[in-house]
Amino acid sequence: MNTLPTLFNEFLSGIRPTPTQRTEYKEGHQRLRERLAEFDDLKPYIVSTFLQGSYRRSTAVRPKDGTRSDVDIVVVTNLDSTVVTPKQAMDKFVPFLKKYYPEIWETNDRSFTINLSSVKLDLVITAAPNAGDMKFFTSSAALLSDESIEEWSRPETKSASDDAWKSQPLLIPDRSVSEWHETHPIAQIEWTRLKNKNCNGNYVNVVKAIKWWRKVCHTTPKYPKGYPLEHLIGQCCPDDTQSVAEGIALTLEEMSFRYRQYANSNAVPVLADHGVPSHDVLKRVTPEEFKEFHEQVDEAAKIARSALSAESNIEMAELWRSILGDKFPEAKKEHSSGSRTSDVRAFTPHAPWCN
Repeated sequence: MNTLPTLFNEFLSGIRPTPTQRTEYKEGHQRLRERLAEFDDLKPYIVSTFLQGSYRRSTAVRPKDGTRSDVDIVVVTNLDSTVVTPKQAMDKFVPFLKKYYPEIWETNDRSFTINLSSVKLDLVITAAPNAGDMKFFTSSAALLSDESIEEWSRPETKSASDDAWKSQPLLIPDRSVSEWHETHPIAQIEWTRLKNKNCNGNYVNVVKAIKWWRKVCHTTPKYPKGYPLEHLIGQCCPDDTQSVAEGIALTLEEMSFRYRQYANSNAVPVLADHGVPSHDVLKRVTPEEFKEFHEQVDEAAKIARSALSAESNIEMAELWRSILGDKFPEAKKEHSSGSRTSDVRAFTPHAPWCN
């Protein structure tokens, strides 16, 4: 079977944020973090800042139809959540936003959004529940790096601090209910890094491809999208994935099989967030939305399997284009001798009624 590596590389180049966009994202978040560090009124409270979200996890896709990508910046503070209310915590940052981002910032229940011309910066204010954990947030090279998972180039070394991130949940203020809630963005980053390693570097590209499929082929249902969709993909993408094509097909097939009983029963699976098991990643998804989404997955899985077993490169490419849109290139004669393999795995389903 041919996995069309050349065409998939071209496709992935076409759906990643452009070099210009990545430069704008980097300049935007670096300027924000520098300004935070220099703002005198906040210096007593800020411990560190770090990047999270799809930009950091290397799972972001290029915005379309005039939309802007999100870059998430977490601010770790030493605020005492037993004394300071969520509103009081967020109010401390309002003078900063008024000074540097007048008229382009807005308040959400759990963050601030800064609307730059080419990117939305989401500023997430957090507090560490344990004052003894502060050293980790100021000394971890992996945490403080600006590099995404794909860019991460430092050699991995095993040390006693390798697992330090596991005990570092944060508290995030929820103004809508005046409560602090646990969040663990570091766990999401680390889980994705390890999953990508176990998938031979293919996992983040499988995520991007399936996110793009949802973006260009299905405007409804609204959910799942973003991180919930990414989490679903992570549950279903097999380790030791040998190519992006194989990863897409096997992930869609596993998703179709594993969650069919939920869709048929008008139910939504409960998926625990990495690091905070009490959080259900699919909480916002309705049974109607999940059923419609599952029908789309079912159809795409069949087409992806047909693409893997098609006789010609031209037919394969057309089948992939029917799933992934016209960003996926057409096959030409120069691709006819593309890499072939006889060991693309057949689908092996797992138990469907498991969380």
